[in-house]
Amino acid sequence: MRVLSGIQPSGALHLGNYFGAIRQYVSLQDSNDAFYFVADYHALTSVRDAAKLRGYVNDVLVDLLSLGVDPERATLFVQSDVPETTELAWLLTSVTPMGWLEKCVSYKDKVQQGLPAEHGLFAYPVLQAADILLYDADVVPVGQDQKQHLEITRDIAERFNNVYGEVFKLPKPYILDTVAVLPGTDNRKMSKSYDNTINIFDEPKTIETKCKRLVTDSRRPEEPGDPALLESSALFRLFELFAPAERWVDVKGRFLEGGIGYGDIKKELAKLIIDTFAGARTKRAELVANPARVAELRKAGAERARAVARGVIARARQASGIAAPTS
Repeated sequence: MRVLSGIQPSGALHLGNYFGAIRQYVSLQDSNDAFYFVADYHALTSVRDAAKLRGYVNDVLVDLLSLGVDPERATLFVQSDVPETTELAWLLTSVTPMGWLEKCVSYKDKVQQGLPAEHGLFAYPVLQAADILLYDADVVPVGQDQKQHLEITRDIAERFNNVYGEVFKLPKPYILDTVAVLPGTDNRKMSKSYDNTINIFDEPKTIETKCKRLVTDSRRPEEPGDPALLESSALFRLFELFAPAERWVDVKGRFLEGGIGYGDIKKELAKLIIDTFAGARTKRAELVANPARVAELRKAGAERARAVARGVIARARQASGIAAPTS
């Protein structure tokens, strides 16, 4: 089964990225034909500094490699290193009704957040469809908030197939609901735009500081805790994800009965996060010190991705009547 997913290089990766996507990348690469890419074309809708974008792309590549994405078991590449992506996006654009894009919740939300209503943001789902369809993906790991875009990808593929014949596979979503949306330090969705993230490769002192800032109520340590906080509070959601099962049961019980304070839980959580990524932090430092190796892996990934993309774009060209390149 071919698995495909992309991640935007719009800043440092955070715990929401890890549990919502990267952890799945690592597990899915073992028994599937995995394709993972750094979505730099998509990042152009929000990152307008060329030097920063290049740095972010390299950082995400290094981060994914450090966190366990294995270039021997998965095809890891950068979106813009495969020019067939934008060509397919145009072919798909030619059959995509405006009404479908106007209904996209993500577009409306981002405009409400203050992003300008530009064509790149509006047509984002078409480029995303090209990303997926270009590699004959069977399954796409997505967060709950991206499910609608995958549904549009399927709709666009079906419309193209209806117009030109069977060209594209219809991919299916893979959603791990328990970690689809991870709360940040203020208990809203963890997001760079809310400035409430705990980044995977933050310095240990920074992680400790951010854990101390996790929003809690005014309960005293000896008082019984509110059971609802076990589901809504970032402190407990994160602790459950990082702690061994028996430790989580112990802390949860002591919180509900009374006998443990938020400060102690926050301190322990910070240590759990730091220890969990200690090995990845060491590997990351090694990769940062060897940029030639990162460039080599990037080139190899692009070549593997293009080998698949060329076959799919050839099918789409043939079906739609666009002549094959002369060279």
